[in-house]
Amino acid sequence: MSAEGVAEQLVAPSVDGQTFRDAMALLAAPITVVTFSDHTGRRWGFTASSVTSVSLDPPLITVGIAHTSSCYRALAVAPEFVVNVLSDRHRAVATRFAARGLDRFAEGGFVRWPDSMLPYLADAHLLLRCRPTQLVPVGDHDLLVGTPTEVRMSDPGKPLVWYRRDFHIVEDHCPISVNGPAGSGY
Repeated sequence: MSAEGVAEQLVAPSVDGQTFRDAMALLAAPITVVTFSDHTGRRWGFTASSVTSVSLDPPLITVGIAHTSSCYRALAVAPEFVVNVLSDRHRAVATRFAARGLDRFAEGGFVRWPDSMLPYLADAHLLLRCRPTQLVPVGDHDLLVGTPTEVRMSDPGKPLVWYRRDFHIVEDHCPISVNGPAGSGY
């Protein structure tokens, strides 16, 4: 398909917005909190489920952010950001960072990355400190592309995911191999 054909599809969608929202509610996604500081040292952050790796070489991730987000303008010019990947013990943090009109950092748990003003959740099970490389406009969102400059991993707990418009915890499960359930003999 030509680039013009792709652009035409973006302008004239064949699925209405509500149908698309309903469909995407069936796509489970990890819950993260994206945090950063502006040039004055003010801490910013928001809950995001649109975070994914997009390249291994070089390592790149994307973060989707709505143009209507209270953090949008500050993130668009931030020199660094942190993706805090949440686990089962962070449901309240995810809820707080999704809310408007309150101090999202008031409850504590956030510290500053050494030698920086970057806030991060000390007990997140995965931290990705990133430098932005590109901001790509896509519909009513932008995709912030970032390259991880530091990675910290700790006890993962149980993953917190967004599914059917609510938080869910991924419980222990039986791994499935490409040949069927583990130990099934398929």
